[in-house]
Amino acid sequence: MRLDDRLKKSDNRLSIRSPFEPQRYRYSKCGKLIYVGQNRHRKQVILAIFAGLFFFATFHFFSGGNFFSGPSSYDAEAFNLHVYDLANSHATRDGATHGDRVLLCIPLRDAANHLPLMFSHLRNLTYPHSLLDLSFLVSDSKDRTREMLDELLLELQLDEDPYMHYNGVEIFEKDFGQMVGQGFSDRHGFAAQGPRRKLMGKARNWLLTSALKPEHSWVYWRDADIERAPFTIIEDLMKHDKDVIVPTLTSHIDVWRPLPEWLGGEQPYDLNSWQESEAALRLADQLPEDEVIVEGYAEYATWRPHLAYAREANGDTEQLVDLDGVGGVSILAKAKVFRAGAHFPGFAFLNHAETEGFGKMSRSLNFTVAGLPHYVIWHIFEPSEDDQKLLKEKQEEAKAKKKEKVDSGKGDSDATEDVLSEPRNQASQDRTQEAEVEKTDNTVDVSHVLPGH
Repeated sequence: MRLDDRLKKSDNRLSIRSPFEPQRYRYSKCGKLIYVGQNRHRKQVILAIFAGLFFFATFHFFSGGNFFSGPSSYDAEAFNLHVYDLANSHATRDGATHGDRVLLCIPLRDAANHLPLMFSHLRNLTYPHSLLDLSFLVSDSKDRTREMLDELLLELQLDEDPYMHYNGVEIFEKDFGQMVGQGFSDRHGFAAQGPRRKLMGKARNWLLTSALKPEHSWVYWRDADIERAPFTIIEDLMKHDKDVIVPTLTSHIDVWRPLPEWLGGEQPYDLNSWQESEAALRLADQLPEDEVIVEGYAEYATWRPHLAYAREANGDTEQLVDLDGVGGVSILAKAKVFRAGAHFPGFAFLNHAETEGFGKMSRSLNFTVAGLPHYVIWHIFEPSEDDQKLLKEKQEEAKAKKKEKVDSGKGDSDATEDVLSEPRNQASQDRTQEAEVEKTDNTVDVSHVLPGH
């Protein structure tokens, strides 16, 4: 007999279900054990399923059918969301055709006198202006650099010719406490080189990190005091497909500054583009870690081959040479170089700073750094102390000759010899003829030819 049967025969006892009794049985109100099966909650389950289907259909409808499509279906504008695929910011050798965006960086300090000429260059660049973004850093300036920059930018961006308009323009202002003057001797004096290069490196990095956008494929650094340069310079450098090329950004061209004939015609201006030498490496091993090596000074006998002296008669403008250090007057670099971590060290990196340190750092990251020894741009004439001394001597000679002619009766007292007009920069006379600038010039003797690595 089952326990339940004995209990049911007793009067006045409560109906109690044994804990050993299967779940599918229960007692009725009259105390009778009945079979209910496993469908005890069937109604509740069915109602829950229908409710879930209703809510799913409702949300699916209002989400535009993208209920399961994931985060990529978000309304980017509503969420202020921007997604960039940096794989699409690659740099090509034919950037204008492929729509490569170029960031043009120009540091400015007391540059008011150079801005009109600089903007004439900007107007004449043949790379599509719609693919160019201008970024300026104005620092430690005491002249009208900022005011004049605003005026010329407004004139440029409101030009009647839509081609003149650049895609975007940004101006950044920050002082770095630059204590070195802007005169030739101040900027190029030996004592000023280390601290000056470090400050310039910091300034370039502030400009770069503030201006570089995900859509930029190339970065072109250009100084404001370039006298002449081919209008096709960006394309000319870009087509070599090097990671860094100079002198104006990523394919190395060297900067030669024109001089009056009485000063010898021409002389190299930029010695910051060079190949490494054993002598320089030995020198670096002997120097303190924070000391910066600079070229062209007797204190640092590096014996490096310089791009400035690799120029030869009838040289091929397409010839490339590998470099370790680069000058900053004109540099073209792929944006990926900076994204990979290369920058302009504001400290001594392998005993170099700023652009030369950038060249060394780029090589350390296995990027290609190259120069074009026969592709030439021109820097404005800046008389050094030696130039000024020679100018004074020429003035004295001219005065003595004039006095001699007057005393001998052979000269006209009204005839004057304007010596001060002699050392005029020949390049400045050719500003209106820049389109005719040739990429080669065969008037300079060659000290030595820069070998390739």
